[in-house]
Order: sequence, then structure tokens, then C-alpha cells
Amino acid sequence: MTTTPDFPLLDIGRWRDGTGDQRYRFACELDVGLRQSGFLLVGGHGISPQLRADIRASAGRFFRLPRAAKARYTTQVGGRGWIPVGGEANAYYGEVADTSRADLKESLTFGRTFATGDPELDDHWFAPNVWPGECPELKAMCERFTAEVRALYDDLLRVCAVAFGLPEPWFADRVQAGPHSLNINRYLPRAETGAPRDHQYRVAPHTDWGVLTVLDRQPGYGGLQVQTRDGHWMDAPYEPDALTVNVGDLLARWTGDRWRSTRHRVLPPPAEAPDEELISLIVFLESDLDAVVEPLVAGTAYPPVMARNYLLERASAATVS
Repeated sequence: MTTTPDFPLLDIGRWRDGTGDQRYRFACELDVGLRQSGFLLVGGHGISPQLRADIRASAGRFFRLPRAAKARYTTQVGGRGWIPVGGEANAYYGEVADTSRADLKESLTFGRTFATGDPELDDHWFAPNVWPGECPELKAMCERFTAEVRALYDDLLRVCAVAFGLPEPWFADRVQAGPHSLNINRYLPRAETGAPRDHQYRVAPHTDWGVLTVLDRQPGYGGLQVQTRDGHWMDAPYEPDALTVNVGDLLARWTGDRWRSTRHRVLPPPAEAPDEELISLIVFLESDLDAVVEPLVAGTAYPPVMARNYLLERASAATVS
């Protein structure tokens, strides 16, 4: 699908290898996309397509295990391990998630290996990962993938700072001790789910909660859609090997909504392709947990919020008991 100025394809190599003027022009292009749609496609990132394919293959073997075998790794939203079908119900902030229409997906979720030195923070936000013993190769691959995504995250935040008129390290300095989570989402085929309920999705309409999200996705009939400013839904552009990047709520708050944390969804399992099964690799990247996030521009309505309190509130709202 052809990209648009509202949803541009940007080659991060232009920033990494560019001069001062070239970097500034790149930052201006990023600014346009984040103002209009809150989404970008990022190419030139250097993250191996074979690595991503291998993670999908390994996770796919886990997802094909009997439910009883997977159940040993069960966790809830924000935890470490396996979130079963019916375990998560997303909703837009301020709306109540309909748990009777839980998301039609299952997930493996892993977090950052890090320690702040604060036992209370570390026990919750940096708890040990629970790696499935049936897929021993998954750990090393996921750790490599998230390390490379965090390097891209650092670059993107430096671009964001320049685009916003801040010193280049401003955002990057405020995420060094922050968590991240890698979700490997399996979007179930209609042959397995049956016909979805009205207004039931693979992932319900929602915004992401943190700073930036980096997504490696597969195209399909039941794929990603983004809500436009006029309330319509558009299929997200797709380019092979490009990663999809979008703004989360905390970054939108910092920028006073200059950059949009945009509502998006993953469509229901499609009748047109009843055997379609997609696997997405999603890294949700957060700020330091004690960061107080408040608008950097005057005249916006957001009150200050501590990052960890906001993230906990959103995770609790998405969890199906």
C-alpha cells in the first residue's frame, strides 16, 4: 500500500549518517507524520528480517501446544508469560472495556532485564521473564530483538527532541531506567474463533499507553487500522521490512497533543480468509517510572502524572479477571 505524508516511510539511516542540516530535515518530516496520524513507517533500521521470522516460528510452535501445556505460563496484562485468549480487553482511555468481547488473540509477553535498585519497582516492573521450556531458543532471539529495538528507540527519541525544539538528549535521558515489554501476539483465524461478536476485534480500538511503540507486523484482511482525525478508519500502510512506529499516551501528554496518541485496532478474524493467522511482534517502550509527565507547552489540559501510576491504571483496565 502506498504511504502518504500523514503516514510517511522514513529511512532512519538518514538520521544516523546525516549531517546537521540533513538530520533537521529528517526531524521535520517525522514531526509532520506524528502531528497528522501519530504513526510512521521506519526503514533502514538494520534489524534482521531472518531474526524476526525465527521469533515468529518459535512462538508459533508454542502457540500450537495444547492449552494445558501453555497454561503453566499463564499471566495477566503487564505480567510475564502467556496471556490466553479472553485475557485482555482493550479500550480507548476513558472508556470501559467490554470484557464479554475480549480481544481475539493470545500473547507471549516478556519484559526488560534491568534493575533500578528499588526492590518495590524491580519486583513489579522488572520481574524475571518466564520463558517457555518447550522453545528454549526463544530467549536469546527475543533479547537480541529488543536490544536492537531499544537502540532504534534511542535514535527516534533524539529525532523527536530535535523536532520538538528540545536539546537532542531530552527524551532519551528520561527513559534510560524505563521498562519495555515485548508482546508476541497471535491473531487467531476465524476457523478457530468462529464468527466474532458485533464490535469484537483481534484487538479492540485503543491507544497505547507509553512513549513509543515499535511494531513488526504481517499484512492481512484482518490487520491494523488507524483512526483518522475525522473519525474514519483507514488501513495502515504496509511496506516489507519497515517497522510501524506510533506515539503513546505519555509522549502525547509531554507534547501537549502536538503528536497524536491515535486510536487504532486490529480487525476481527475475516470471513474472506477464514484460515488467516497473523503474528505481530510489538515492543511497548516506556519512560523512567518516576518521571513526572506534564505538557511542555502552555495551554494544555493534562495534569501532571507519574508514569508508573498511569501505566498501572491502564494495565488494570485492560485485564480480564
